[in-house]
Amino acid sequence: MDNPNYKSGFVAIIGRPNVGKSTLLNYVVGQKVAIMSNVAQTTRNKIQGIYTSPEAQIIFIDTPGIHKPSTKLGDFMEKSAMSALDEVDAVLFVVSATKKRGPGDDFIIERLKKVNQPIFLVVNKIDQINPNDLPEIVDQYKDTLPFKGIVPISALQGNNVNNLINDLIKILPNGPQYYPADQVSDHPERFVIAEMIREKVFLLTRQEVPHSVAVDVTSIKREDENHIHISANIIVERPGQKGIIIGKGGKMLKKIGTMARQDIERLLGDKVFLQLWVKVVPDWRDKSAMLKDYGYRNKDY
Repeated sequence: MDNPNYKSGFVAIIGRPNVGKSTLLNYVVGQKVAIMSNVAQTTRNKIQGIYTSPEAQIIFIDTPGIHKPSTKLGDFMEKSAMSALDEVDAVLFVVSATKKRGPGDDFIIERLKKVNQPIFLVVNKIDQINPNDLPEIVDQYKDTLPFKGIVPISALQGNNVNNLINDLIKILPNGPQYYPADQVSDHPERFVIAEMIREKVFLLTRQEVPHSVAVDVTSIKREDENHIHISANIIVERPGQKGIIIGKGGKMLKKIGTMARQDIERLLGDKVFLQLWVKVVPDWRDKSAMLKDYGYRNKDY
């Protein structure tokens, strides 16, 4: 790195469920890194998205939405989100312009009072409100913490996101470029593939199958120059959920597979043959060993 003024650092994105954290991360890195769904709790691990420019590299940590944990999985997500705040150079506290400040926001504000790093208040979804309502929304939060800046954005449309990036670059320390310029995530492909499959399960079955879904990618094999064979298990807690995911005559599973395959092909740049099975593992979310099997390990928090 020849530029002695090059900036680099880690930035946590935190906020209650469904405020648009993953949408923001995906917009910034220009690729699908975090799964997006309007079902709360879709982000389970600290997914890192990497923004690189000639001036700076920002590694974003997308923390799970804060909530009161009710299972071991919930407990894991809580710890994962909180630990991210202790190892970053700045924090983006994302709130939704379409929702009033609530107990979830207050919980995060209390935790952020212990954080010494600069905190930006990011008011997302401004495309969904009347601009005249913005000052009132900001007023709910502006005196709760010593914010370094308050930035209204639309993560979906990209409004003002570049200004947010520039504000971050100004306060980041000088440092090396940690990742190659074309890399957008530090997660292994297996993890990202599992997330893409899980996103489609949420998208297509969210009414019937809530959070009791994990995806275990069992194998990724290259068949030849242009073809990759991927096998994965979709894990559910009850036989009824298995029936929903498979669907009548296997239709739902086929639809999940087709949509996930298209995303995976874009990610890998190759033709993909995707085989999916559905397995019932009762109460997997409360079994530590199973959480480890499905990618939720203690080293992640």
